[in-house]
Amino acid sequence: MARSGFYGLGLATFGALVLTPDAMLMRLSGMEAVQMLGWRSSLMALVMLGAWAVTSRAKAADLRVTFGLGGIAIALCQAVNGTLFTFGIVGSPVTPVLLGVATVPVLSAILARLISGERTSRATWATIVAVLIGIAIAIFGKSGGVGFDASSLRGALFGLGVALCLALSFVLIRRFAEVPIPLAVGLGAGLAGTIGLVLTGSAQSLDGITVWPIVLTSAVVLPLSFYCLSLASRHTAAANVSLLLLLETVLGPLWVWLAIGEAPTPLMLVGGAIVIGSLALYLLWQRRRAY
Repeated sequence: MARSGFYGLGLATFGALVLTPDAMLMRLSGMEAVQMLGWRSSLMALVMLGAWAVTSRAKAADLRVTFGLGGIAIALCQAVNGTLFTFGIVGSPVTPVLLGVATVPVLSAILARLISGERTSRATWATIVAVLIGIAIAIFGKSGGVGFDASSLRGALFGLGVALCLALSFVLIRRFAEVPIPLAVGLGAGLAGTIGLVLTGSAQSLDGITVWPIVLTSAVVLPLSFYCLSLASRHTAAANVSLLLLLETVLGPLWVWLAIGEAPTPLMLVGGAIVIGSLALYLLWQRRRAY
């Protein structure tokens, strides 16, 4: 792998690690999910669009390419991803939603092949299988497990929708390298935020809500992590970025444990160890190839 490819893996790892406290901060805020969609996405949009406005040296050209096919598709992926995840968590059990989201590296590999003709290596496929096994063990090891009913099916479909949007977003960002990431992602987040604000209505009570956690995750955690993950997809395969994104699935509950006291079960720890170990071995192997 070229040096830039390992640079992309490093960016993706950093972005995924920055994202890990997101669930903890969401829980600490005490916000209802649709209201949270409005706050999270709107604040993220303000930060991303503000960063683009300050750093861009060719705003007219940026707007022109962003409102082309690739830029609009990336923005829509961001908007639909945020909206589906929120509604999945609101109306369905969390476990099947997360199981659906865990398919993102598989979908990334398939979409990269179909859209860009990019092949996924055997080592990447082997790591995907190992990580999916670890994710399944961790999720099924949660207290209460997972049921098989209409609500669970709905949650799994929401999760698959999120995974599809994330995978397509990473592939398109790699395919349309001229599209400015902060502008496209910011516009998508703004659209999702508008949906959340409209659904919440004008009476947005903050009674019983702690504002600083949602501001921290919306203005710092989400913009920084998604920018790094998106930029990483321009230096390494989308399947690699999607694989490393799953670090958030296994490390996020540990932050919740530290902040709220919701201890993970032994199976969750075993599954998390499999995921982290598999990704660590994969990164070491890729580093040897790079150097």
